[in-house]
Amino acid sequence: MKKILSVLFVCILLNAQDTEELLKQAQEYEKANDYKNAMLIYKKIANTQKVEFPKEEKVVVVEKKVVENKDVAPLKKKLNSFDDKETKSTIEQMLESSFDIYPYQENYFFPISYDTKSKKDRKRNEAKFQLSIKKPIIHDFFGFDETFYFGYTQTSWWQLYNDSSPFRETNYKPEFFVTVPYGKKDESLIKGFKTGFLHESNGQSEEKSRSWNRVYLETYLQYENLFIIPKVWYRLEEDRNSDDNHDIDDYLGYGDLTLVYPYKEHSFKLLLRNNLKSSNNRSYGQLDWTFPFFGSKNTFGHIQVSSGYGESLIDYNEDITRINFGISLSR
Repeated sequence: MKKILSVLFVCILLNAQDTEELLKQAQEYEKANDYKNAMLIYKKIANTQKVEFPKEEKVVVVEKKVVENKDVAPLKKKLNSFDDKETKSTIEQMLESSFDIYPYQENYFFPISYDTKSKKDRKRNEAKFQLSIKKPIIHDFFGFDETFYFGYTQTSWWQLYNDSSPFRETNYKPEFFVTVPYGKKDESLIKGFKTGFLHESNGQSEEKSRSWNRVYLETYLQYENLFIIPKVWYRLEEDRNSDDNHDIDDYLGYGDLTLVYPYKEHSFKLLLRNNLKSSNNRSYGQLDWTFPFFGSKNTFGHIQVSSGYGESLIDYNEDITRINFGISLSR
């Protein structure tokens, strides 16, 4: 501040002799520690003189908008002050219950999920929904700009239109993974890699129990507006006597391919999977289309069509064709 005022003084003395008396008066106020009156005179002088300050002295103040939790904001005002900034930050984080959770896979609800083939143990029309979140754990630990995450995805098939409305099947998929960006913007076809460990199970017992563990590697590629995501995995071996789905590789194979094409406010996603076997060849395909939903910015109309093996763990060895209609909260 003093340096700025000094520059102001020099400019005024050189270019405006008629302000000398005002300047002396302002200096006298400043010597008497009466900065309020001194600044009033400086402002009066500045209004009559065009003064350019050195560029390095220009200060831009950006207002930071903070959205507070209305439930805890009154409580925060009553807390004692803290001298230690880190302690204060910890207290505020505890009050806000902030834990940086983000959407992961699609989060959707389909009130209409129609199976084209009738089955004895269920109605053909049911509800299907998915919850998927991720939590960043640590960033740039190894210096590759990588980020480690914990992810969780839960997909449920709900016999909503049955008498007792039971949940027919729920698949739980906790995972730990790391993403690594790659290449230069607008130059490289490859944009990044993702590798991780994934557990998947349906939480049921005895005959209906299904589970498997695998490690996987994904690559992200971009060609104009098309995103290409090949994925390969390796199933971790289990004890054959306790393995409820030892032949799941014969139906789901060892990888899949995802194509994503955003167009204006619409997005199209195609998932393809095949066991790559000449005999007993089995495959799966799923097409998702999300589109604007009555002008909402965070809710989308969602149509999903799938056909083949492995839609859910309980039906991993069943060929099922399903049509779904509903809304999606993320895409």
